[in-house]
Amino acid sequence: MRFTGYQAEGFYDESFQENGLPRPHNRLMVETIQSLPEGQLVRSKVAAERMMLNMGITFNVYGDSAGAERIFPFDLVPRIVAAEEWTWIERGLKQRIHALNEFIDDIYHDQKILKDGVVPRDVIESAVFFRPQCQGLNPPRRVWCHITGTDLVRDGSGRFFVLEDNLRVPSGVSYVLENREVLKRTFPQLFEGLAIRPVLDYPSRLLETLESVAPAGVDQPRAVVLTPGVYNSAYFEHSFLALQMGLQLVEGRDLTVSDGYVYMRTTRGLKRVDVIYRRVDDDFLDPLVFRPDSLLGVPGIMDAYRAGHVNLANAPGNGVADDKVVYAFVPAMIRYYEGEDAILPNVPTYLCVKDDDRKYVLENLEKLVVKAANESGGYGMLVGPASTKDQREQFAARIQASPRTYIAQPTLALSRVPTLIDDHFEGRHVDLRPYVLYGKDIYVLPGGLTRVALRKGSLVVNSSQGGGSKDTWVLAQTPAPREPAGGGQQ
Repeated sequence: MRFTGYQAEGFYDESFQENGLPRPHNRLMVETIQSLPEGQLVRSKVAAERMMLNMGITFNVYGDSAGAERIFPFDLVPRIVAAEEWTWIERGLKQRIHALNEFIDDIYHDQKILKDGVVPRDVIESAVFFRPQCQGLNPPRRVWCHITGTDLVRDGSGRFFVLEDNLRVPSGVSYVLENREVLKRTFPQLFEGLAIRPVLDYPSRLLETLESVAPAGVDQPRAVVLTPGVYNSAYFEHSFLALQMGLQLVEGRDLTVSDGYVYMRTTRGLKRVDVIYRRVDDDFLDPLVFRPDSLLGVPGIMDAYRAGHVNLANAPGNGVADDKVVYAFVPAMIRYYEGEDAILPNVPTYLCVKDDDRKYVLENLEKLVVKAANESGGYGMLVGPASTKDQREQFAARIQASPRTYIAQPTLALSRVPTLIDDHFEGRHVDLRPYVLYGKDIYVLPGGLTRVALRKGSLVVNSSQGGGSKDTWVLAQTPAPREPAGGGQQ
């Protein structure tokens, strides 16, 4: 299979230069794919999908009437990131996560950033995920965001921007690990020819992070993974990570609080739990503090947490920094807490709660992407250039009725990568979700989840909206330029 006829169609292409030749760090990948026997890549794709089904790599879509598990669509053409690009991304993510953590800790303590007028107080107090119940909490090491998934996009110039931060219960890292396993079996010759940074040590690094933030005085902490149960869309990931870390996967009914400590029910009696990697949202965590009708959480767990007898990762209340209105202030947070400008810029953002911004948005809906401040999964969003007049009118009414709920951003010409569509290659838009661990230090997983908008022309990469994924290869060193062996774009 060859890349003959492949076109970037006016977008920044991450694999090919404007002259049609592969970018230096993509050359070996292009040559390897083009050297495969006719039909081999399609056969490999079928085999990979069968492998993923046998490995149980599936997800559920809420509201799907069929109710069936699906294979997370996967494309065999890897996305490759040059070493020098990743060095810059890594620095930017460490800076951003440190500043966000300082912000969350400040919000639940002295609120200096509000008193100094850097972030408006009403923006925080009106945030859906701001939790007054977390005021005064002191998690171990003062770390609130132990696991973060930050979404990055690349514009028409090839520059990376932060699209949003995911600090509550970010998902998707299991697909990163399984994608790598599949690609290593499919293209072993590429792994031999390129210095690709590993990702398969993520479970051990996650376990190390969890153990590093155990309550004071606990020398051999016991950690568990708390799941809402088998009907959660990310249950595969919960069970996968628990297995990889050698931890118990528990539901709320498996835990109990006694004398201020959390215990796990086992066949040998109660066992104390010190760290909980929770995949349950704040609202359902403790019916005595948050939603009283929750059957997923553990009554009294917040009292044990406040007393310092158990740690929760991620910390309750850290979703205040997930809010897309709060996101607009992250560059200012970085200057405030870090004393320097943001390395990774935000996408320009209009806040509909501001009169001037709202006026501009309402007059330019056909050009903008409008998002609900606290929705995810591609829901609650209007992509202006692809919208109808009726849809724009509906969103205009929503914005006017609840300005705080919406933001808007320019429609970026997202970068594209070659993607196998049927029996040929086409360009598809992508984003990137690197995963960041924060315990003793901040660690950025080299690569992350590349999500692909598989529908032609679509900018929505979410799996629930027809998106898929690719393996992301970060090179330890970028290959030196050399004369191509031929076979680039034509």
